[in-house]
Parts: sequence; C-alpha cells; structure tokens
Amino acid sequence: MPPISLDEPTGRYLSFAEREEIALLHAQEIGVREIAHRIGRNPGTISRELRRNAATRSGRPVYRALVAQWKAQQAAKRPKTAKLAGNDRLREYVQERLAGSVHRSDGTIVTGPKTRPWKGLNKPHRQDRRWATAWSPEQISHRLRADFPDDESMRISHEAIYQALFIEGRGALKRELVACLRTGRALRTPRARSQNKPQGHVTADVILSERPAEAGDRAVPGHWEGDLIIGTGRSAIGTLVERSSRSTLLVHLPRLDGLG
Repeated sequence: MPPISLDEPTGRYLSFAEREEIALLHAQEIGVREIAHRIGRNPGTISRELRRNAATRSGRPVYRALVAQWKAQQAAKRPKTAKLAGNDRLREYVQERLAGSVHRSDGTIVTGPKTRPWKGLNKPHRQDRRWATAWSPEQISHRLRADFPDDESMRISHEAIYQALFIEGRGALKRELVACLRTGRALRTPRARSQNKPQGHVTADVILSERPAEAGDRAVPGHWEGDLIIGTGRSAIGTLVERSSRSTLLVHLPRLDGLG
C-alpha cells in the first residue's frame, strides 16, 4: 500500500481525524444524521463516505479510518483514466446505443425510450438524422442500472458520455457518434452561454403602449421620451425628445470598460 498522507485537507474534504471520529461513532451503531451533527458535516457527506470508502471484510463493508483515508487519497489523484477508455465492455454498450445499432434476436432494432414526436417546425430534415433510433446519454446512463443492477463497474453518468464525445484527450468514443445526438452539434455549447438570456433595456414600467393619453396625443407639453444608441467600441449616446415640440437633446455618454 502506498504511503498515506495525513495532512489536513481543505474544509471541503474530510480529514483523517474526522474519519477516525466517524469510525468510532459508526462502530457504536450511531445513525448517519447523529454522526453528521456531532462532527458538523452534512448527512449526505457521511453517507457517501461510509458507502464509498469502507473496507470489505468477509463480504460485508466495514469502515476503517486508515483504509478510508487511503481510498480517498487514491480517488483524488489526477489525471484519471477516462472510465470508457478503461472499460471495454462499458464502452461497447454505450457506443451501440448511441449509434442505435442494438438488435434483437430477430434482427429488429432496439430503439431508445420514446421521446416527444418531432414536429419539424424550423428544421424539416432533422427527423432523418440517425438519432431517430439512437439513445440519448441520459437514457443510456439510467438503463445501465436496470441491465446491470449488481455490477458497479457498469455505471457512467451522462456527463461523462458527453465529455468522451466532445473533449479532446478523452475521446474514448468514436467521434462520428456526435451525429447521433439529438442536437447534432459538432461542438458543445457552454452551459453559461445557454443560460445567458438576452434582456432588453425596456422594463415593464416604461412600455410605450401604456403611456398616458396626454403624452400619446402630444397635447400637453412636458412629456419626454428617452432612448439609448449604442455604437462600436462601447460608445453610446442618450437621446431625449419632448413629445409636444419634438425638441431633441443628445447626451454624450463616456465609453465603459468591460461589461459596464
């Protein structure tokens, strides 16, 4: 066994002293929530620790602090070999379902779980893609638990499948299988970009259609409308227009660095 580091980790990870406390309390058959309360950790952290880092003695898990520390140390080593690169059986299982090439004994294709019917509104040719008979990474990840309930080596998250397809250096899967994904993208869209919703400058309390009647018919002077013109290089000009006389004022706005 390689040397075990007993250095104090950051607050995110359990220390060796905490693992010794967990081992003592667990041996006294104290529950997970009570252990978490005593050492000031989340119950989920204690539950995962007992499940992942326990030693196996005579077919049943036994938690030992020294063994748990060694297991945690081994799991923290980087870089790691991609799961699909080191497990041929799992890789073949994933590739067959991504490609939609799983067949029954009579030769018919075993398609993935049914999805919503494709309406073909803005991409009329999309229903002809190979993903019509393929499985999505999420469907594959969930199906593994049903097909191999007792084999922990046949487990992979859908995120790991996406990484094997899109990230260079982790390409355990054939690159052409990207065409079988429902998006059909050659590159993955960053999550932050997909969540970045465009927002307009006009809020609900300044909508033109809801302005007062006297401002709409220009009968009463004193009502001003403001607007913003943004140019290149983060330049901007503000405009103020008086509704009745149409008198216009231009307001110079200095350039702002960064996002402003």
